[in-house]
Amino acid sequence: MPRTKDISEVRNIGIMAHIDAGKTTTTERVLYYTGVSHRIGNVDEGNTQMDWMEQEQERGITITSAATTCEWRDHQVNIIDTPGHVDFTVEVERSLRVLDGGVVVFCAVGGVQPQSETVWRQATRYRVPRIAFVNKMDRTGADFWRVVGQIRGRLRARAVPIQIPIGRESAFRGVIDLVEMRALVWDKDVLGSEYTVRDIPADYQDQAKKAREEMLDAVAELDDAVLERYLAGEDIAASDVRRLVRQGAVTNQIVPVVCGTAFKNKGVQPLLDAIVDCLPSPADLPAVRGVEPYKSNGHPFEVERDPSDDHPFCGIAFKLMNDPFVGQLTFVRVYSGVLEAGSAVLNASQDRKERATRLVRIHANKREEVKELRAGDIGGVVGLKSTVTGDTLCDIGHPIVLESMKFPEPVVDIALEAETKDQTEKLFQSMRRLALEDPTFRYKVHEETGQTIVSGMGELHLEILVDRLLREFKVPVRVGRPQVAYRETVTRSAETETRFVKQTGGHGQYAHVVIRIDPLPRGSGIVFEDATVGGVIPRQFIPSIEKGVREAAQAGVLARFPFVDVKVTLTYGSYHEVDSSDMAFKVAGSMAFKDATARANPIVLEPVMAVEVVCPSEYLGDVLGNLSTRRARVVKVEADGEAHTVGAEVALGEMFGYVTDLRSQTQGRGTQVMEFLHYAPAPATVMARVISEGRSA
Repeated sequence: MPRTKDISEVRNIGIMAHIDAGKTTTTERVLYYTGVSHRIGNVDEGNTQMDWMEQEQERGITITSAATTCEWRDHQVNIIDTPGHVDFTVEVERSLRVLDGGVVVFCAVGGVQPQSETVWRQATRYRVPRIAFVNKMDRTGADFWRVVGQIRGRLRARAVPIQIPIGRESAFRGVIDLVEMRALVWDKDVLGSEYTVRDIPADYQDQAKKAREEMLDAVAELDDAVLERYLAGEDIAASDVRRLVRQGAVTNQIVPVVCGTAFKNKGVQPLLDAIVDCLPSPADLPAVRGVEPYKSNGHPFEVERDPSDDHPFCGIAFKLMNDPFVGQLTFVRVYSGVLEAGSAVLNASQDRKERATRLVRIHANKREEVKELRAGDIGGVVGLKSTVTGDTLCDIGHPIVLESMKFPEPVVDIALEAETKDQTEKLFQSMRRLALEDPTFRYKVHEETGQTIVSGMGELHLEILVDRLLREFKVPVRVGRPQVAYRETVTRSAETETRFVKQTGGHGQYAHVVIRIDPLPRGSGIVFEDATVGGVIPRQFIPSIEKGVREAAQAGVLARFPFVDVKVTLTYGSYHEVDSSDMAFKVAGSMAFKDATARANPIVLEPVMAVEVVCPSEYLGDVLGNLSTRRARVVKVEADGEAHTVGAEVALGEMFGYVTDLRSQTQGRGTQVMEFLHYAPAPATVMARVISEGRSA
């Protein structure tokens, strides 16, 4: 069937921000004004379309990214509403990987907050064009220009307002469009669906002229001909300004800024106009690049796919979810070509053929079956058996592997146990499905204790997963107290020689390896290098040695936590023509690694978190005192009106129960956000306790 919308009329955008900045509220207003919804959902009332999970409605937060489609000015706008809580930052990461543009929502009172910075960095990493929406302009303490200054200062972005507010706080009533130089004023009595276009009020004339000049200064330099006319004092037509604002946004040279109050239904229509006018279509972006697995000599080479229906199909699976009606549903972004229902595709990441039995368009938790997905579309695929998050799907005759995604390592562990032995197998089946959906959720069985250990990004993350086990999968569990995901590393170099010799009635086992251990910078992981020369060990046994090393690295020598930031160099060895085998060299590699790390002065590393606390000024002393008892290193204290913001670095092990303490200290008025920063050596007392607990476990 032919395309219903030209690809230039498609916008794939994400709405992202710090928790409670108003992302979901903004999305609900967008759905209402575009006609998708006939009522306005509110987070506080738990009746939003996008926050459809029971856990989201109960807590008033977004947990999983939700997709929907709407139309505005004859353009198709595909929207992904993402979570703001740091425990669910993986949802933002994988959404940004496949989006063409983003709307970053900032609270007009809170400004640039910690998770705002995190999502901004994620968007920068994927080079996603953005516009900024300064929300909650009706709130006490709202300051549009302060937020613009923070975007420029903290985020180092060239923020260019294309609107300025009329009024502030309770007097906010509209915006001034700097492109057309007109005022848009909302009528309070009709849910914001109608506004009047007026001349700019006399008391805002000077401010509007100054703001327009700043906007023109930023965009005129993008076009030499326009710059020449601008410097000559000529007036620049609105059509030229709009074109240059779009050009600057698409190329990430500027960030257009608009404003409003989504909850009070003001400013949403101009935001939709900005999405259409400023953010790119799939056709505006460069061709997607990947590598073709070239089989003849084993060396892949780079290939491109244009965003066109005429090119071979390729897309990326960016999310999996368990749908109660269709089973496993795979969210796919199509970059080129056409994917038809019932067609066979190649999972190039795994070199496996799959069949897309059914295709659906996604509207939050509702599904609309379609016959095909075309270049630029985002949709769901039913029937994929082995595909996981980050895999590339493509035409069988034209293989390509696109860049995948990187996910943060989990930092909090808990022990889980099914309430009855009969439920144990069902528990593991359910956890397998959850782990497919969420790459930051891990589970394993402790080798010595037999406990099931699950790992996640924070206490809230694991609390939600346990709740889902009960509600969705009907598996009640007993939960142990949260544990910190410590790591082990070495502080000096060491070398060891290991022989594994075992004689039996038939062929024996023989392997001889010499390895050297060296410390690496934080974040390096485990690096294996083969430095042997002269064939002292046959090539076919080297992967087995590496496998033994990596398996041994999963359980350290101090407290059985995984080793990180270690370089392992294989320097020498020998073999026996009859008795040597893959298994023998794997065992030798494992034994050598354990021996070498024990000689290299191993230490325990603890996860350090970046914490930002916002509290009323009268409680600042209590908050700082409590943080000092938790080994926190305070890095900033900023006054912001009647509140203070405290930034600190603190070990995760000291932060359990902190939310309860903060609430009691501030009469429920303090808030905190915490995200993983890095691993650092644990103090001697902490290391001794961790080792003792690890050995007694």
